[in-house]
Amino acid sequence: MTTLSRRTLLALAGAGLTTLALGATPGFAKTLKVAGIYTQPIQQKWDARLHQALVAAQEAGEIEYVFSEKVSNTDYIRVLREYAEGKADLIVGEAFGISKEARKVADDYPEVAFLMGDPFKAHGSNFSVFDNYIHEPCYLMGIIAGSMSKAGKIGMVGGYPIGEVNRLFNAFMAGARSVNPEVQFKVTFIGSWYDPPKAKEAAFAQIEAGVDVLYAERAGVVDAARDKGILAFGNVNDMNKEENGTGVVVTSALWHMENAIGHAIEQVKAGTFEAADYKEWTMMQKGGASLAPYHEFEDKIPADVKAKVQQVKSDILSGSFVVEINDNEPKSTY
Repeated sequence: MTTLSRRTLLALAGAGLTTLALGATPGFAKTLKVAGIYTQPIQQKWDARLHQALVAAQEAGEIEYVFSEKVSNTDYIRVLREYAEGKADLIVGEAFGISKEARKVADDYPEVAFLMGDPFKAHGSNFSVFDNYIHEPCYLMGIIAGSMSKAGKIGMVGGYPIGEVNRLFNAFMAGARSVNPEVQFKVTFIGSWYDPPKAKEAAFAQIEAGVDVLYAERAGVVDAARDKGILAFGNVNDMNKEENGTGVVVTSALWHMENAIGHAIEQVKAGTFEAADYKEWTMMQKGGASLAPYHEFEDKIPADVKAKVQQVKSDILSGSFVVEINDNEPKSTY
């Protein structure tokens, strides 16, 4: 078992963390110590994508990884400081709502690298930021949704009207309009990151209003689509396979953090880590976003629609087509 210093043990205990296996050989002496701090349970899919990427790095022998979950914003800075005091080389987390305070911690620990979910700019020499820019696969999903909606009315249920959600909805709408300029939308925000019953009720209301396709940005929407026999499109993870979406979810816009975190680890090991915006690392060209497989819908999507999606995907990857980033709040159109 890896031996930690008393100071580190105290810091980690104070953070109320959960630890994963850290390795057992002297070869781990130069392995980076990485901490993850999450405001939600790691099962919540936004945090889950970070956690999965860090677990993969640990399993590859790149890092020693510990984490804390369900850390409230009011307690976040304390936990952040304790990991920094515990000599973490890299801390990955989220600074939404506590950006100013998190930057102060980074200033106080210039030897620690910080990679934080944050809508603002990188800071100082060691505070890098990221967000999930999966608007490109959302545009591709919109092409399919706009082509498959018989009513020409699409519903979208999201958590909050903030930039990271708004840009996905706006891209989805743009993709649908590219194949059906007359398509209409119902947009609902439930005011929660995790309230499946509320999301399901919002979806039911949209279906009553005539939508025959749903964008499930939140959990619960897929259940409504299943109950009413309509199609849905997923978000962040593969909701067809991971959220009981078989036969309902045509495809999903996926977010991958492996390459972004791998880049940060490489920079820290090389001693070249600097404050940067990791935006490009969460987009399609660098493998940070993709469209999930069609699964059982492979033969149900018209061939010409799949061909168009493939062409637009190729254009995005080549840089010849750019999906607009629009963080403005989307509105219902009918």
